[in-house]
Amino acid sequence: MELLEAHDRAMEEFDRRVHLVRADQWQLPTPCTEWTVRDLVNHLVGEQLWAPLLLRGATVEEVGDRFDGDQLGDDPVGTWQRAARNARDAFERPDALDDEVEVSFGTIPATDYGWQMTMDLTVHAWDLARAIGDDDALDAELAEAVYTVMRPEVSKWQSSGIFAPPITVPADADPQTRLIALVGRDPRS
Repeated sequence: MELLEAHDRAMEEFDRRVHLVRADQWQLPTPCTEWTVRDLVNHLVGEQLWAPLLLRGATVEEVGDRFDGDQLGDDPVGTWQRAARNARDAFERPDALDDEVEVSFGTIPATDYGWQMTMDLTVHAWDLARAIGDDDALDAELAEAVYTVMRPEVSKWQSSGIFAPPITVPADADPQTRLIALVGRDPRS
């Protein structure tokens, strides 16, 4: 699966679940132990707000802290929709993936950034589904693609505390189970 297709599918997975969040669910806990549903969606909104700027060459310093704090306001779903649409447009801009992007730990190819964003959307779609009691099944092709591309990279992030240590699952586990376990979530709980 190519990056832009994977990114679109991941965006759809997360988007579908954001639209299912009921008013009484925004403060529920998520598998991200320190985040509520609102915190999780706010995190993804923040990530989407960064994307257009970084893909156009802005530095982390130039973006600064403008997306810190609550971005959701009184319209979490609408805010998510706008941020997601702008991020998707930025990734799909001709030649957007041909350059490098500055992120918090250095400068990386824009394609690597795209896969990181795709993984974030995919894993957090599962987190959000778990938190609100929705079906947590992810697109199997998407889970396989994200797992295959990101597996060699995740250990670097685990050492920095971004993800918990991986959980051991059977070697013949399905792609979603392997992906979720790779980033320290227990797919059985």
